[in-house]
Amino acid sequence: MYPNLRWLMIGLVFVATLINFIDRQTVSTLAPIITKELNLSNQQYAGIASWFLVAYSMSHALSGRVYDRIGLKRGFSLSITLWSIAAMAHATARSAGALSAFRFLLGLGEAGNWPGAAKVCTDWFPVKERAFAMSIFNSGAALGNVIAAPIIVFLQHSYGWQATFLITGSLGFIWLALWLWLYQPPREHRWLTQAQREVFEKPSPAEKTPWSKLIEQRPVWGIVLARFFTDPVWWLYLNWLPLYLSRVHGLDLKSIAAATIVPFLVSDVGSLAGGGFAALLIGRGWSVDKTRKTLIVIGAVCMAAGVGVVTAHSVYEALAWISAATFGFQFWVNNVQTLPSDYFAPESVGSVAGMGGLGAGVGALLFTLSTGWLVDNFGYTPVLVITAVLPIVGTMLLFLLGGRVRRLAEIG
Repeated sequence: MYPNLRWLMIGLVFVATLINFIDRQTVSTLAPIITKELNLSNQQYAGIASWFLVAYSMSHALSGRVYDRIGLKRGFSLSITLWSIAAMAHATARSAGALSAFRFLLGLGEAGNWPGAAKVCTDWFPVKERAFAMSIFNSGAALGNVIAAPIIVFLQHSYGWQATFLITGSLGFIWLALWLWLYQPPREHRWLTQAQREVFEKPSPAEKTPWSKLIEQRPVWGIVLARFFTDPVWWLYLNWLPLYLSRVHGLDLKSIAAATIVPFLVSDVGSLAGGGFAALLIGRGWSVDKTRKTLIVIGAVCMAAGVGVVTAHSVYEALAWISAATFGFQFWVNNVQTLPSDYFAPESVGSVAGMGGLGAGVGALLFTLSTGWLVDNFGYTPVLVITAVLPIVGTMLLFLLGGRVRRLAEIG
């Protein structure tokens, strides 16, 4: 039959993540055009991005719980339907208010991708392979950013920005048809023999844990605070890189599309390296605790090196330092996103991953709002310095609260 079917499952999630990032990056890629056409200030643009993050933050925790309750097949179907409709609706926007409303709906749907992906990795992969599986789907985020700008710029030049939203938003429905056809839980999948199904961990209703018990666990708070302080690094470049390249280095839209490929392509390498090294080290006998912590520290140091952007004298030098930061983030987050499955039973992974996403979203929201004000009043320097410090703070809190990385005893 299909003993390696798990790679097809994570491949589907990779494609969903790719579409997720193409849809969300359409606004930031076209920001120089949209902000000019709608006469938006930096703070107004930050407000539009922030409405996405408000919904994205709330939906992470809710989506994680929903996925734990209704399962992956229905959960992913719900998420991608909502975000695809919202992405297409951007084509009708004629004001900052309308853009904010559609970004809010997009955030509600897109957040579900992450706890859903974490559950796919937990359900379909053994501990040794989970970080690498995580790196495959996470590379969809990086690759989405690599291909998004050229695709979006081409579509905008060919058909206009409204049609661009319709075309990119429709991709999710193509994916949905494949998902509904191919996905089943591993212990029920029609393409596996009974013996192959029994290899997978059997869900146990007794292990289901209410939120009230989960939030009492120190590792949960370690994950939440680590994401709160560190994810703003990634969101800074997602939301502000095109505007930074336009206003600081004077690049036009086509040059921006080419330039943004570099840091996100490098981040893709960071994603695969973070998961690949985890599989390699655990395979060579390293403990999960030592492996995760070593790789998380390496990622944090690379992110901190991004402060070099402050003294960059050319766009090439700036892109080199930005690439160090994006590499470090994906290297870091691959292993942090695997922690819920290291600490908790499969039936709680979606909930814990969702809580981590909530922390990430709130941190990104507050930082995005602050970025608009800081850039308008002081330029990019203080923003870049802050993003060099945040990963160190987040990593220290993760280690302090998380303790040794191991499966916790059953939580009553």
